[in-house]
Amino acid sequence: MGRLAATVERLRQEALEAQWAADGRALIEMAKGILVGRLGCGPTEASRQLTRLAEQSGATVLGLAVDVINQAARDQVSEIAEQFLKSADAEPSDAREPAPAVRLRSAESRVLAATDSQAVATALLENALGPLGAYGVAIWLVGSDSSLALVGQAGFTDEEAGRWRYVPPEVATCARLALHSRDLTVLPSLADAGIPTIGRRQHPDGGRVVVPAGTGGRIHGVLEVSWPDRLPPQPPQILRQLSALAELCAHTLEERPPEEHPRATGPSPLAGVAELTDLADHLYDPVLVLTPHLDAGGQLSDFRIHHTNHRFVDPAGRPRSLVAGAYFLEAYPAAAEANGLFSKLERVYATGEPCQAPRTTLTAFVGEVPLTSVADVSISRHGAALLLIWKIEDETARLASLLQHAQRLGRVGGFEQDVRTGAITWNGQLFTLFGLAPTASPVPLEDLAAHAHPHDVNSIGRFLRTLLHRLRESSVDFRLRRPDGIIRHIRIVAEPVLDDLGQLRSVRGACQDISAQHWTEVALAATRDQLASSEAESADRTKLALQLQQAIMPPAPAPLEVAGIRIAVRYRPAETQSLVGGDWYDSVVLPDKKILISVGDVAGHGIQAATGMVVLRNALRGLAVTGAGPAQLLSWLNTVTYHLTSYLTATAVCGIYDPATRSLRWARAGHLPPVLVRGTDARSFPLTSGALLGALPDVVFAEEEVQLEREDVLLMYTDGLVERRDASVTDSLAQLLEVASRPADSLEKRLDNLLTYSASDTDDDTCLIGVQVR
Repeated sequence: MGRLAATVERLRQEALEAQWAADGRALIEMAKGILVGRLGCGPTEASRQLTRLAEQSGATVLGLAVDVINQAARDQVSEIAEQFLKSADAEPSDAREPAPAVRLRSAESRVLAATDSQAVATALLENALGPLGAYGVAIWLVGSDSSLALVGQAGFTDEEAGRWRYVPPEVATCARLALHSRDLTVLPSLADAGIPTIGRRQHPDGGRVVVPAGTGGRIHGVLEVSWPDRLPPQPPQILRQLSALAELCAHTLEERPPEEHPRATGPSPLAGVAELTDLADHLYDPVLVLTPHLDAGGQLSDFRIHHTNHRFVDPAGRPRSLVAGAYFLEAYPAAAEANGLFSKLERVYATGEPCQAPRTTLTAFVGEVPLTSVADVSISRHGAALLLIWKIEDETARLASLLQHAQRLGRVGGFEQDVRTGAITWNGQLFTLFGLAPTASPVPLEDLAAHAHPHDVNSIGRFLRTLLHRLRESSVDFRLRRPDGIIRHIRIVAEPVLDDLGQLRSVRGACQDISAQHWTEVALAATRDQLASSEAESADRTKLALQLQQAIMPPAPAPLEVAGIRIAVRYRPAETQSLVGGDWYDSVVLPDKKILISVGDVAGHGIQAATGMVVLRNALRGLAVTGAGPAQLLSWLNTVTYHLTSYLTATAVCGIYDPATRSLRWARAGHLPPVLVRGTDARSFPLTSGALLGALPDVVFAEEEVQLEREDVLLMYTDGLVERRDASVTDSLAQLLEVASRPADSLEKRLDNLLTYSASDTDDDTCLIGVQVR
């Protein structure tokens, strides 16, 4: 078996070498012919010159022959050869392997000599693509219906090729990617792409390159090249080589006989235009038959308007004789804009896929003035010609449709009544409003009162007198009694139509069902009344709370002068009177000559907060006459808050000052501690323990004692002085201490400065008590 395999391999190599020799001889003979033409010598001298030049340059005769052909041709293969020579990878890894330019010229020679597409695929794989690592080649032919037919393959099994002999339109395959993009497409891995194609079972993770094969702007087919493994990024020279091979396939597909196509015929260029013209004349919509116009390089540059049918309508109003025979871009230059009509024509011509483009803009120029229309466009390819159908929108029909929908949505119906003949015209919506069948007789204006609620008869009478006798436009709202027993609120607006002598000829108008609007207005009126009542009640409650608060808490009461101290108070209510708060302050001389100083804040706003403030303030006054200390007073006040009020919480600071010893005993219940100003130093008292009032039934409060000195200033305040939305309480307290430490001429001036420079921005009430020791 080993000897047999070695023999088979040797014979295969000999066959390849013989094939290369045959291809090489063809290329050498072609180069000799070029030298004969250029040097003006005979074939023998040309052969001698080619051999001598090869020896002098150190190249092979075949390589030099290919260089001569490339220099003479200056085509795409020549450009690829130059790119390979300039690249770092120009030299082949195996010295026995032909250079890329030789492979391409050999493949070109064999393709041109091939008798069918199957031979073309075999030649491409063996001569050009096999050395690149490819294992399979598939040549697809594009049908007039954008179907794909496998007309040549190499490297795949016959069973696999049979399964892919024909691909219907709209079926997504790798080849169709190139058809849609009209450009070379690389798929590094079939597993990642997830697109079906020929040979996927054999190599599920292999790479593919698909290249459209076309000439003259029309795609005739697709060249698909298969690699067994994941395909790494390819250099530009390789991609250009694949494009050149696809162009070779395009020429063979263009010249191949039509019977090779398994499903469709391949008509010669412009074949069947007469039948297409006859078909266009029997279509109801405007039709243009377009034929391709190629430039000197064989590329599509425009379409000629070969024929227009009898229904043809030009957007600019030009007759058919001025449009037929002209180039499409000359007749409609605005179609060349990006993604415009001309790009759709190019795509259909290239791929054969029909195109439906609703509401496409058609612009024609009359002089230099653009005239634009909107049309539904359909494009299809038939052989090498295109059938362009456009149906320009009828503006009158479109506006009538819009009006009909507007009347339906607005529940509006129109009418016209000839007063001389009595003829009445209603539209369909008006029959619906009146609850009548479309075949029923319309209701004359004179009989309108008979269909209305009795309370609206007088209103309808005034409407008719204004309209029919005073000949003035008029309107009326009334309740319509329909035959089905439903009452609808209707509004009629009508105007008289006069003849040339000023006599009444007819009346026209419209009726609208305003039932929903009427009941909405009724509901809004009831809501407005309810809101007005609620607003009045709320205003009364706010006014009462404000009066109560201002009666107990005047903004700037007179300073309190007692033995050894001076007490000043500032109260700043909230900027919005609707937010009446529960802040309170109090200073009172007790029976034992000691002085009670307190500040508190009840949670919430409104009448409940104001009345809660009164309860707690008076309760603390009454409890203070017992002589108990601040901690005990707050404990009793917590019991009052928890048991005797409904869902009320508050914070407070309570202090008892003894003028005889200048000592201050104080306690806090969830409130900010007092501030002591001594000279130019201001500091806050420590945060002693103490929950807010009303949170728990039994709370023990801590009590502190502070010894004050002459000229000391004690500050007690509510949180409205320091609260900010964008800063912490610690930062606000730091600013408060900085302002409090500033020198002031008097106690009142110091309190005013604190209110002026406070950092608060919550618009809450603020209570501030200043105690100056003398």
